[in-house]
Amino acid sequence: MSDLSVFIVTYNSAPLLRSCLDSLRAQTLGDFETIVVDNASRDDTTTIIQAEYPEIRLIASPTNLGFGNANNLALTEAQGRYIVLLNPDAVLPADTLARALQHMEENADAGMGGGLLQGTNGEWQPSARQFPSLLNDGLTLSGLANRYPNSRFFGRFDRSWADPLQATPVDWVPGAFAILRRSLLDTINLFDPRFFLYYEEVDLCRRIHQAGFKVYYWPDLVITHIGGASSETVDELAFSSSGKQLTLWRMRSQILYYRKWHGLAYSWLVKGLEQGWHYLRAWRNANRAPDKAAESRHIVQLWNQAWQETQGGLISPPQPW
Repeated sequence: MSDLSVFIVTYNSAPLLRSCLDSLRAQTLGDFETIVVDNASRDDTTTIIQAEYPEIRLIASPTNLGFGNANNLALTEAQGRYIVLLNPDAVLPADTLARALQHMEENADAGMGGGLLQGTNGEWQPSARQFPSLLNDGLTLSGLANRYPNSRFFGRFDRSWADPLQATPVDWVPGAFAILRRSLLDTINLFDPRFFLYYEEVDLCRRIHQAGFKVYYWPDLVITHIGGASSETVDELAFSSSGKQLTLWRMRSQILYYRKWHGLAYSWLVKGLEQGWHYLRAWRNANRAPDKAAESRHIVQLWNQAWQETQGGLISPPQPW
């Protein structure tokens, strides 16, 4: 059995993949395995791995399994005592895996841990967050979270007020880089298969807390993360104006998440909050900014579509989305 099993899910990730895999080759930790699940890429992802990285175990899926289910597939073949989730557009310093392993060994109550995510120019990315809620969604929609990032109230969702160099237990950490305790996953499972993309790691962190474990943020684990690279290769659907999320997919998962953890009425309120905001935005921009008004009307329609397709959060539409 290895100390760690590193999971990488790829989808048309060829332009960035070498930097990620080379950073794994440079790790000071010797005892780990890497499993790549490719979600039916149309580029040279699988060719690069087979030709240049023979030490990697490649699982080439004939269909797009999504992020969660691809990681679930990797788990069935993993031999590590700990599982590391890593995005193909992330690069690790050489001591990252060794440090992550040490943190988990020293904190018996840690079910999952994440690090400090930064962009290619060293800019901070949200790395330790509060669970989504009606209030947090409202603060984000209104722009108040971005306007007052140093406020404990307005900056609550991304914890933008907090010292990024302070290690602490948190609600959840992004799946761009995370380390998990395998023995816990054997009890609670990895990802809920209903989440094709988005909210899967939030749901996982809720189940980790529910099982009596903590989710930690460890800023000495510094990860350079480009972000949204795989999503940018999907061009058939509308993107949100911020965050590079595929809007419809995000809405489906959002409804599934809120229905699972907060019930029907709360899910409907979340839907109504964003729709109400965009009704007002469309009305305000009807004459002075027709493009923005059209964008808002489209988002309102997408919410109705997502609600119908998930039956108000009861089912996941047929996958791949």
